[in-house]
Amino acid sequence: MSGSSAVQRTSMADQAADVLLGRIRAEEWGLGARLPGETTLAAQLGVGRSTVREAIRQLSGRGVLSARQGAGVFVAALDVRDDWDAVLQRADIVSVIEARTAIESEAAALAAERRTANDLRAIRRALTVREQRRSDLEEHVDADLTFHRAIVVAAANPILTELFDGFTPRLRQTMIAMLRIRSAFGGAEDHAAHERLADAVRAGDAALAAGLSREHLASLKDGLR
Repeated sequence: MSGSSAVQRTSMADQAADVLLGRIRAEEWGLGARLPGETTLAAQLGVGRSTVREAIRQLSGRGVLSARQGAGVFVAALDVRDDWDAVLQRADIVSVIEARTAIESEAAALAAERRTANDLRAIRRALTVREQRRSDLEEHVDADLTFHRAIVVAAANPILTELFDGFTPRLRQTMIAMLRIRSAFGGAEDHAAHERLADAVRAGDAALAAGLSREHLASLKDGLR
Protein backbone atom coordinates (compact mmCIF):
# COMPACT_ATOMS: atom_id res chain seq x y z
CA MET A 1 0.00 0.00 0.00
CA SER A 2 1.42 3.39 -0.98
CA GLY A 3 2.43 6.01 1.57
CA SER A 4 -0.21 8.40 0.23
CA SER A 5 -2.88 6.02 1.43
CA ALA A 6 -1.46 5.72 4.93
CA VAL A 7 -3.56 7.13 7.71
CA GLN A 8 -2.05 10.07 9.58
CA ARG A 9 -2.62 10.95 13.21
CA THR A 10 -5.75 12.85 14.37
CA SER A 11 -9.32 11.80 13.64
CA MET A 12 -8.04 8.31 12.95
CA ALA A 13 -11.41 6.68 12.40
CA ASP A 14 -12.55 9.47 10.06
CA GLN A 15 -9.35 9.20 8.05
CA ALA A 16 -9.53 5.41 7.99
CA ALA A 17 -13.09 5.68 6.67
CA ASP A 18 -11.90 8.13 3.98
CA VAL A 19 -9.11 5.78 2.89
CA LEU A 20 -11.48 2.82 2.72
CA LEU A 21 -14.02 4.88 0.79
CA GLY A 22 -11.30 5.89 -1.68
CA ARG A 23 -10.39 2.27 -2.26
CA ILE A 24 -14.06 1.38 -2.74
CA ARG A 25 -14.57 4.24 -5.20
CA ALA A 26 -11.54 2.96 -7.10
CA GLU A 27 -13.33 -0.41 -7.17
CA GLU A 28 -10.52 -2.24 -5.41
CA TRP A 29 -13.47 -4.17 -4.04
CA GLY A 30 -16.49 -4.51 -6.32
CA LEU A 31 -20.12 -4.20 -5.37
CA GLY A 32 -21.02 -7.09 -3.08
CA ALA A 33 -17.37 -7.99 -2.43
CA ARG A 34 -16.26 -9.02 1.04
CA LEU A 35 -13.66 -6.78 2.68
CA PRO A 36 -10.53 -8.29 4.26
CA GLY A 37 -10.71 -8.93 8.00
CA GLU A 38 -10.13 -6.28 10.66
CA THR A 39 -6.57 -7.46 11.36
CA THR A 40 -5.58 -7.18 7.69
CA LEU A 41 -7.20 -3.77 7.26
CA ALA A 42 -5.64 -2.48 10.48
CA ALA A 43 -2.19 -3.48 9.23
CA GLN A 44 -2.79 -1.90 5.84
CA LEU A 45 -4.06 1.36 7.33
CA GLY A 46 -1.57 1.52 10.17
CA VAL A 47 -4.25 1.78 12.86
CA GLY A 48 -5.73 -0.39 15.59
CA ARG A 49 -8.61 -2.79 15.08
CA SER A 50 -10.94 -0.57 17.12
CA THR A 51 -10.28 2.27 14.66
CA VAL A 52 -11.06 -0.05 11.75
CA ARG A 53 -14.30 -1.10 13.46
CA GLU A 54 -15.34 2.53 13.90
CA ALA A 55 -14.47 3.34 10.26
CA ILE A 56 -16.59 0.37 9.10
CA ARG A 57 -19.41 1.53 11.37
CA GLN A 58 -19.25 5.00 9.80
CA LEU A 59 -19.36 3.64 6.26
CA SER A 60 -22.15 1.21 7.18
CA GLY A 61 -24.18 4.14 8.49
CA ARG A 62 -23.64 5.94 5.19
CA GLY A 63 -24.85 2.95 3.18
CA VAL A 64 -21.47 2.02 1.67
CA LEU A 65 -20.76 -1.13 3.69
CA SER A 66 -23.01 -3.82 5.10
CA ALA A 67 -21.89 -5.94 8.06
CA ARG A 68 -23.48 -9.38 8.18
CA GLN A 69 -23.12 -11.24 11.44
CA GLY A 70 -20.95 -14.29 11.02
CA ALA A 71 -20.27 -13.55 7.34
CA GLY A 72 -18.17 -10.39 7.27
CA VAL A 73 -18.34 -6.87 5.87
CA PHE A 74 -19.48 -6.36 2.28
CA VAL A 75 -19.56 -3.46 -0.19
CA ALA A 76 -23.17 -2.26 -0.46
CA ALA A 77 -22.52 0.83 -2.63
CA LEU A 78 -19.54 2.20 -4.56
CA ASP A 79 -19.95 5.73 -3.19
CA VAL A 80 -21.63 7.50 -0.31
CA ARG A 81 -25.20 8.49 -0.66
CA ASP A 82 -26.14 12.10 -0.22
CA ASP A 83 -25.74 13.64 3.21
CA TRP A 84 -27.78 12.17 6.06
CA ASP A 85 -30.41 14.91 6.13
CA ALA A 86 -31.08 14.65 2.40
CA VAL A 87 -31.40 10.88 2.63
CA LEU A 88 -33.89 11.18 5.47
CA GLN A 89 -35.89 13.84 3.65
CA ARG A 90 -36.32 11.55 0.67
CA ALA A 91 -36.68 8.30 2.59
CA ASP A 92 -40.27 7.13 2.47
CA ILE A 93 -40.47 5.21 5.71
CA VAL A 94 -43.89 3.82 4.89
CA SER A 95 -42.62 2.43 1.58
CA VAL A 96 -39.70 0.77 3.33
CA ILE A 97 -42.04 -0.84 5.87
CA GLU A 98 -44.28 -2.07 3.05
CA ALA A 99 -41.26 -3.60 1.31
CA ARG A 100 -40.25 -5.25 4.57
CA THR A 101 -43.74 -6.70 4.85
CA ALA A 102 -43.54 -8.20 1.34
CA ILE A 103 -40.23 -9.88 2.08
CA GLU A 104 -40.57 -10.78 5.76
CA SER A 105 -44.15 -12.04 5.94
CA GLU A 106 -43.51 -14.56 3.17
CA ALA A 107 -40.17 -15.47 4.73
CA ALA A 108 -41.86 -16.03 8.11
CA ALA A 109 -44.38 -18.43 6.57
CA LEU A 110 -41.67 -20.37 4.75
CA ALA A 111 -39.46 -20.39 7.86
CA ALA A 112 -42.26 -22.01 9.86
CA GLU A 113 -42.43 -24.78 7.26
CA ARG A 114 -38.70 -25.26 6.62
CA ARG A 115 -36.77 -24.25 9.76
CA THR A 116 -34.08 -26.58 10.99
CA ALA A 117 -32.78 -27.08 14.51
CA ASN A 118 -29.83 -24.83 13.65
CA ASP A 119 -32.21 -22.15 12.35
CA LEU A 120 -34.20 -22.25 15.58
CA ARG A 121 -31.05 -21.89 17.65
CA ALA A 122 -29.97 -18.90 15.56
CA ILE A 123 -33.39 -17.26 15.94
CA ARG A 124 -33.41 -17.83 19.71
CA ARG A 125 -29.86 -16.52 20.05
CA ALA A 126 -30.70 -13.40 18.03
CA LEU A 127 -33.83 -12.86 20.12
CA THR A 128 -31.77 -13.00 23.33
CA VAL A 129 -29.26 -10.47 22.00
CA ARG A 130 -32.11 -8.24 20.87
CA GLU A 131 -33.55 -8.25 24.38
CA GLN A 132 -30.17 -7.31 25.84
CA ARG A 133 -29.65 -4.37 23.48
CA ARG A 134 -32.46 -2.02 24.34
CA SER A 135 -30.51 1.02 25.57
CA ASP A 136 -28.51 2.12 22.50
CA LEU A 137 -30.66 2.93 19.47
CA GLU A 138 -28.23 1.82 16.74
CA GLU A 139 -27.23 -1.35 18.59
CA HIS A 140 -30.92 -2.12 19.08
CA VAL A 141 -31.65 -1.68 15.37
CA ASP A 142 -28.70 -3.91 14.45
CA ALA A 143 -29.84 -6.60 16.90
CA ASP A 144 -33.39 -6.33 15.58
CA LEU A 145 -32.25 -6.73 11.98
CA THR A 146 -30.11 -9.73 12.95
CA PHE A 147 -33.22 -11.36 14.44
CA HIS A 148 -35.34 -10.72 11.37
CA ARG A 149 -32.53 -11.91 9.09
CA ALA A 150 -32.35 -15.18 11.06
CA ILE A 151 -35.99 -15.79 10.18
CA VAL A 152 -35.40 -14.90 6.52
CA VAL A 153 -32.46 -17.36 6.42
CA ALA A 154 -34.68 -20.04 7.98
CA ALA A 155 -37.02 -19.68 4.98
CA ALA A 156 -34.30 -21.50 2.98
CA ASN A 157 -34.89 -19.29 -0.06
CA PRO A 158 -31.60 -17.71 -1.21
CA ILE A 159 -33.40 -15.04 -3.26
CA LEU A 160 -35.31 -13.80 -0.21
CA THR A 161 -32.05 -13.70 1.78
CA GLU A 162 -30.34 -11.81 -1.06
CA LEU A 163 -33.21 -9.31 -1.21
CA PHE A 164 -33.08 -8.78 2.55
CA ASP A 165 -29.29 -8.35 2.59
CA GLY A 166 -29.36 -5.93 -0.35
CA PHE A 167 -32.09 -3.95 1.38
CA THR A 168 -30.34 -3.84 4.76
CA PRO A 169 -28.32 -0.57 4.43
CA ARG A 170 -31.43 1.39 3.40
CA LEU A 171 -33.52 -0.48 5.95
CA ARG A 172 -31.07 0.25 8.77
CA GLN A 173 -31.00 3.98 8.04
CA THR A 174 -34.78 4.15 7.80
CA MET A 175 -35.40 2.22 11.01
CA ILE A 176 -32.95 4.44 12.91
CA ALA A 177 -34.68 7.53 11.51
CA MET A 178 -38.12 6.17 12.40
CA LEU A 179 -37.15 5.33 15.98
CA ARG A 180 -35.60 8.77 16.41
CA ILE A 181 -38.89 10.28 15.26
CA ARG A 182 -40.81 8.09 17.72
CA SER A 183 -38.18 8.68 20.46
CA ALA A 184 -39.04 5.32 22.04
CA PHE A 185 -37.83 1.81 21.29
CA GLY A 186 -37.17 -1.57 22.86
CA GLY A 187 -40.34 -1.68 24.95
CA ALA A 188 -41.66 -4.85 26.59
CA GLU A 189 -44.65 -5.22 24.26
CA ASP A 190 -42.49 -4.75 21.19
CA HIS A 191 -40.14 -7.48 22.35
CA ALA A 192 -43.05 -9.74 23.25
CA ALA A 193 -44.28 -9.41 19.65
CA HIS A 194 -40.92 -10.70 18.45
CA GLU A 195 -41.09 -13.59 20.93
CA ARG A 196 -44.52 -14.53 19.57
CA LEU A 197 -43.14 -14.50 16.02
CA ALA A 198 -40.23 -16.75 17.03
CA ASP A 199 -42.66 -19.09 18.79
CA ALA A 200 -44.89 -19.33 15.70
CA VAL A 201 -41.89 -20.24 13.53
CA ARG A 202 -40.79 -22.85 16.06
CA ALA A 203 -44.32 -24.27 16.21
CA GLY A 204 -44.42 -24.62 12.42
CA ASP A 205 -47.53 -22.42 12.10
CA ALA A 206 -46.97 -20.70 8.75
CA ALA A 207 -50.22 -18.71 8.74
CA LEU A 208 -49.66 -17.41 12.26
CA ALA A 209 -46.02 -16.53 11.58
CA ALA A 210 -46.93 -14.56 8.45
CA GLY A 211 -49.80 -12.84 10.26
CA LEU A 212 -47.63 -11.85 13.23
CA SER A 213 -44.97 -10.48 10.88
CA ARG A 214 -47.53 -8.37 9.02
CA GLU A 215 -49.11 -7.24 12.30
CA HIS A 216 -45.77 -6.13 13.76
CA LEU A 217 -44.80 -4.15 10.66
CA ALA A 218 -48.29 -2.62 10.39
CA SER A 219 -47.91 -1.38 13.97
CA LEU A 220 -44.66 0.37 12.98
CA LYS A 221 -46.46 2.09 10.13
CA ASP A 222 -49.39 3.06 12.35
CA GLY A 223 -46.93 4.56 14.86
CA LEU A 224 -45.90 7.16 12.28
CA ARG A 225 -49.37 8.70 12.10
